[in-house]
Amino acid sequence: MKPKIIFPALFFPLLVASGTNLYSQHARTATLTEAEIEQVREAAILPNERVKLYTKFLDDRAERIKSLTGRPRSAQRVLKLDDMLQDFTALMDESGSNLDQYSDRHSDIRKALKALTDATPRWLNILRVLPGESGFDLARKEAIESGEELADQATRLLHEQNDYFAIHKDEKDQERNDDQVKDPVKDQAKPDPPKKTDR
Repeated sequence: MKPKIIFPALFFPLLVASGTNLYSQHARTATLTEAEIEQVREAAILPNERVKLYTKFLDDRAERIKSLTGRPRSAQRVLKLDDMLQDFTALMDESGSNLDQYSDRHSDIRKALKALTDATPRWLNILRVLPGESGFDLARKEAIESGEELADQATRLLHEQNDYFAIHKDEKDQERNDDQVKDPVKDQAKPDPPKKTDR
């Protein structure tokens, strides 16, 4: 009787561990280099610049994926492509989240959206011509889905912004730096300097 009790006890942690591993794959965040992190940090309060940066990062990664397309098949290539495709998907999802925030604030990001809508078909083409292999086929499918969602979102948002700013012309080119943190010391009213008295 004891082995029957021990077996589930040993099996359950393995089940939990594998479930955690599957969850972590879906909850993956984009991997940025130190230089990219610094650029994002500098553009944190400038929506247009931030969207342009994410478009540039995605462009770089799409080109890296493209460069591996014609290489001979190998286990190392499969692992590399799987990792790069997952990272590409995470970065597209993160970019989409940024667009949601800027859309809610009515930040004028039409210039950056134009570049993004021009780039997404190119990325999708790279993903679609990449021959599927069992080692990275799921990551490729997820990347294509995220790319299609981002393309639709960017196109829809560009139309919405064109309509919005046609009516609200006074808000045109505003980036709405809602994230800018004011310096409480600097923003405090300065006391008037003491008046000089003649002696």
